[in-house]
Amino acid sequence: MLSITLMSFIILMLSMVVMFLASIISKKTLIDREKASPFECGFDPKSSSRLPFSLRFFLITIIFLIFDVEIALILPIIMIIKFSNLMVWTITSITFILILLLGLYHEWNQGMLNWSN
Repeated sequence: MLSITLMSFIILMLSMVVMFLASIISKKTLIDREKASPFECGFDPKSSSRLPFSLRFFLITIIFLIFDVEIALILPIIMIIKFSNLMVWTITSITFILILLLGLYHEWNQGMLNWSN
């Protein structure tokens, strides 16, 4: 019991010493302004390093994710047609596809599918 405790203590102390030495060695100097700047290839480091993000790319990504989830939900509906009640399956499938088509119509009506702007 004592040997396990002693070994655990030695391992703990050794790992703490290694972490302390690594944190001391890896400290970067704050004096070097050129290395701390976001650009090193001739760009002006005083201008903003971030460009404004286009909301259209975000909305296109959301539309892609919606249709990706749609495919993941439609495939099991097709596979379980043999094992379920045909009336319940038909109502569920038509309701799901109708919700998706209404969402697509809403996106089209709002102009989210206009890619040329």
